[in-house]
Amino acid sequence: MTPYQPLAQDQLAPAADADTPWWKGAAIYQVYPRSFADSNGDGVGDLAGITARLDHIASLGVDAIWLSPFYPSPMDDFGYDIADYCGVDPIFGTLADFDALVARAHALGLKVTTDLVFAHTSDRHAWFAESRASKDNDKADWYVWADARADGSPPTNWQSVFGGPAWTWDARRGQYYMHNFLSSQPQLNVHNRDVQDALLGVVRFWLDRGVDGFRIDAINFAMHDPEFRDNPPAPPSNKVRTRPFDFQQKIYNQSHPDIALFLERIRALTDEREGCFTVAEVGGDDAMREMKLFTAGETRLNSAYGFDFLYADRLTPQLVREAAEAWPDAPGIGWPSWAFENHDAPRALSRWTPQDVDRDAFARMKMALLCALRGNIIIYNGEELGLDQVDIPFDQVKDPEARKNWPLTLSRDGARTPLPWAAAAANAGFSEADPWLPLGPSHRDLAVDRQQDDPASLLNLTRRLVALRAAHPALRLGGNANWVAEGDLLAFDRVAGEQRIRCLFNFGGGAIGISALADGRAPLIALNGADTAQLPPCGALWLKMEG
Repeated sequence: MTPYQPLAQDQLAPAADADTPWWKGAAIYQVYPRSFADSNGDGVGDLAGITARLDHIASLGVDAIWLSPFYPSPMDDFGYDIADYCGVDPIFGTLADFDALVARAHALGLKVTTDLVFAHTSDRHAWFAESRASKDNDKADWYVWADARADGSPPTNWQSVFGGPAWTWDARRGQYYMHNFLSSQPQLNVHNRDVQDALLGVVRFWLDRGVDGFRIDAINFAMHDPEFRDNPPAPPSNKVRTRPFDFQQKIYNQSHPDIALFLERIRALTDEREGCFTVAEVGGDDAMREMKLFTAGETRLNSAYGFDFLYADRLTPQLVREAAEAWPDAPGIGWPSWAFENHDAPRALSRWTPQDVDRDAFARMKMALLCALRGNIIIYNGEELGLDQVDIPFDQVKDPEARKNWPLTLSRDGARTPLPWAAAAANAGFSEADPWLPLGPSHRDLAVDRQQDDPASLLNLTRRLVALRAAHPALRLGGNANWVAEGDLLAFDRVAGEQRIRCLFNFGGGAIGISALADGRAPLIALNGADTAQLPPCGALWLKMEG
């Protein structure tokens, strides 16, 4: 018996009308290029590999892909240290390969969104080479430079995310330059109008190549306090502090209010192209306020997402309710996006699966929850296969943050391992060569070819859940109502017009009676043995409540 109910053909009508932008309520698939598919046998994924496997993504029924960085880079931070915003790193291919990817994606009905990293560049970027050359050249003020204090120490007490001061001395200028991350990622001075104009030129370059939208990385780091005031100490906390960064309130090194004004310039440009989508990544202690600030009204970004789920060590009904209720369907409130996994966070199954429940059952319930949320949903590279976190030994760790703070900072590499395509093939079909990171020991059994023709697989369930979401206005676009978050039980309604779908989930290992909530309705989807009388461990139901 399959763990879900098959879809009827009459359930597949599109949910959105012609006036609804394609991105609203969209399902987006994040591709991590290094680890998706390798076409040339060097052990690293590339653009041609992605193009060759786009049919797999399209088969999920998603609306768009999001490509993590593929730009020229020394790869100190694996592409988030960009040396040229308007090119393709040779390890990933060429601009012609990118154009072919966009053409194939569009032919399959997929939109293409890319990463923009506007808070910093690589120290190999031509802009930085010119900026550091002197204090009076054309780009002297394109990065954040400051004189040493009287005793030679850095200009402020600001600390970098990856560990150590956020300042590095540069003898060429006789000044310190700022970096919120690695010392090889100098901070752009986005207060400078010329810098903003150059970054808008980057946006226009990729729009002209057919890109349909952008994820803007770490945008709340884009502007600093021009007065260079010290950050105050963080209040006492029971949370383990693994980096000097954790000991401060990050008030002056980031989150300047003028960031929102720069986002208005980006939005004005992207609005010149019909249907262009923009989403901000926002982390940190003040993320919710900033996400709402960056998406307020109709002149800033379309959406934002934070780390509500990405860094949560447990999935609880209360967490889901609080995160969702922070984004009410109200005037002036932006549209949220949600991710349970990405390239910066450990795989959710490894963080969240309780010891007393079956991991496969939990994976099914988790995917049904993601597809039931109001907002956009982001499925990460291999999440549709049920991949878990891989334990990478230190001698194989590539992640610079983990190497710097080992062993207290968990390596991000464990969520970046290669996608398994064919269980019996060398390197699970990812590459003919040894891959840049090792395959997960359990991942061959989860390979695409093992799941493709199995009606009970997570891969096929994901396809059905995404199709149901797309077919029902209540799930794709509707509001939230009637929350219940008690113990391991989560229940809520998604409502659009006359359509009401009740979503019920059991996060724990014991059965939960739900007769009063289910009202005898026929399930739209029923997982892990759930019925309208009870939710077994990891049980999930979607119920049509109208009629």
